Amino acid sequence: MRVVFLWFGLVSWICVSSRPASGFPEPSGSWEPRSYLCGRSTGPLIVDGRLDEPDWQQAAWTEDFVDIEGERRPAPRLRTRAKLLWDEAHLYVGAELEEPDIWGTYTARDAVIYHEPDFEIFIDPDGDTHAYYELEINALNTVWDLLLLRPYRDGGPAVNAWDIAGLCTAVHIDGTLNQPGDEDRAWSVEIALPWAVLAECAGRETPPREGDCWRVNFSRVQYRTEIVAGRYRKLRDPGTGRDLPEDNWVWSPQGLVAMHYPEMWGFVRFTAASPAAAAAAAPWEIPEVERRKWALRQVYYGQMRHREAFGAHAVALAELGLTEAPLPGVPWPPSLQSTASLWEAILTGPAGETLRITQDGRVW
Repeated sequence: MRVVFLWFGLVSWICVSSRPASGFPEPSGSWEPRSYLCGRSTGPLIVDGRLDEPDWQQAAWTEDFVDIEGERRPAPRLRTRAKLLWDEAHLYVGAELEEPDIWGTYTARDAVIYHEPDFEIFIDPDGDTHAYYELEINALNTVWDLLLLRPYRDGGPAVNAWDIAGLCTAVHIDGTLNQPGDEDRAWSVEIALPWAVLAECAGRETPPREGDCWRVNFSRVQYRTEIVAGRYRKLRDPGTGRDLPEDNWVWSPQGLVAMHYPEMWGFVRFTAASPAAAAAAAPWEIPEVERRKWALRQVYYGQMRHREAFGAHAVALAELGLTEAPLPGVPWPPSLQSTASLWEAILTGPAGETLRITQDGRVW
């Protein structure tokens, strides 16, 4: 719930225009959503945290995680990577986290476990940035699962009472857990997410059809520690005595320290091909409609800045500096309708299809 969220290459390199500083956080740098082709397992997997079954061995790894802000920040000091598979009943996620000091204390389900090291999954099946899922897990195999009706920037809320019925998780420790003074190697995570639960707010068919793309991201929260009285303790700022900020490492860079910007997540494309065939497949382009969604998102960012500056929404794109298309080749301009409290932008595609975005950030 922080607001501070073999891979196949970058599918796009689209610069985000620099903007005057404002109180509304916007991604910086370039829009570089990563992509992954998820193959179908040849049979059900045994969820034990080891990722040693033939299907897992043949499935491609994502590229190593990067800092949440992207290339503007130093590369993570520890390696993290993930892989995915699916079958008729489950979406499977596996992850490997390099770690010389494996520790954790939270054991109660739905504890705020990101206050210690954890691994996190974010899934928005239909890519509208609303009604998406978050799951966190620590080295003790403690989980926190929640449903986000809207991102926090758009008023939330998070449904903490929501649980993934039939969720199966496991952690394997390559080393020793909570044993200061020795040197560990890594911990791995294996998760089976039932399609029956993911279907609840998916807004589309589950299991996915051949070629369907879902918005997904993975995050790792990490802390620097020291050993005090035989226990791990987060390093503290000597000036304030407060814990130093955590590291946030992700699969697809967010461009800011905030996971709950689903428009920045990566793309997972599903195929019925075997894990080995998916791993060997050529890179693929994200759907063209996603470029149009990103262009419409610039209207949302502009309206947030405008309302902050002037206390009202803009009634014309010129007020937002968006008379020209934000991306080459995107049909432009959209129609824009505004009232005192509401607005909607509608972009019509070459075949007459429409995309909409409204003041609450939902795009569809």
